Amino acid sequence: MTTGTLLAVCRVHGLLPTKDSTGVTAIDKRPVEGPVTVHPLGLTGDIQASRKHHGGPTKAVYAYAQDDADFWSAELGREVTPGLFGENLRVSGVDASHAVIGERWSVGDQVVLEVTMPRTPCVNFARYLGERSWVRRFAEANRVGTYLSVVTKGSISAGDTIRVTDVPDHGITAAQVYAGLSEGQARSLLGAADSTGLKLTPQVRKAALQALRVASFA
Repeated sequence: MTTGTLLAVCRVHGLLPTKDSTGVTAIDKRPVEGPVTVHPLGLTGDIQASRKHHGGPTKAVYAYAQDDADFWSAELGREVTPGLFGENLRVSGVDASHAVIGERWSVGDQVVLEVTMPRTPCVNFARYLGERSWVRRFAEANRVGTYLSVVTKGSISAGDTIRVTDVPDHGITAAQVYAGLSEGQARSLLGAADSTGLKLTPQVRKAALQALRVASFA
C-alpha cells in the first residue's frame, strides 16, 4: 500500500478580478491551520468561481504533489508554495499527476477521495502566475495534478497520512488522460467502466471516445 503525507490544506484567500464572463477567480488558495471539513463539493470555506471548469462533485478537490512543485520551483526560480497552483491539497509520497483514474485515497481517519481526472490549465492560472506561455509550458510538462471526488466526507488536517487503498487494474493515469489516450488505453478505461462500474467523468469518457474515433480513421 502506498502511503504519503498531506503537507497542507489550502482554500481560497480572496477572489481576484478576471477578464472572463465570471468576473472573478478563486485561484488564490493558501494553507490554513487546524482541521478542515471535506464535503461532496469540496472544502468548507473554499469556493470555485467557475463551477463549469473547476467545481462540482467530480472536481471537488484538487491535489498537487510536492515533487511536481519542486520541479517547477527549479524551472521558475521561485518557490512554489502550497496553494500557489490553486490546489486544495499539497501532498508528498503520492504521485498526484500519475494517480490512476478511480484510485482511492484515505486521508486521515475519516475522509476517502477518488481520483477523477487531470487538471486543465486556464488563462486565469497563467495571469495569476505572470509567467510567459504558462499554459503551454504547464501542459508540455504534464505535471498537472489531479481532481478528486469525495467518497466519504469528514475532517482533514495538514500532517494527516494519505493511504492509497485501491488502484484499478486498468492502470490509466490522470497524466495519460491529459496527454491523449491511445486506442488501447481508451478501450481499457471504457472496458473498466462497463465491467467494474468505474465512474468516468464526462470529460474522461469524451477523451476515450475521441481516441477511438481517431484510431478508426488511422
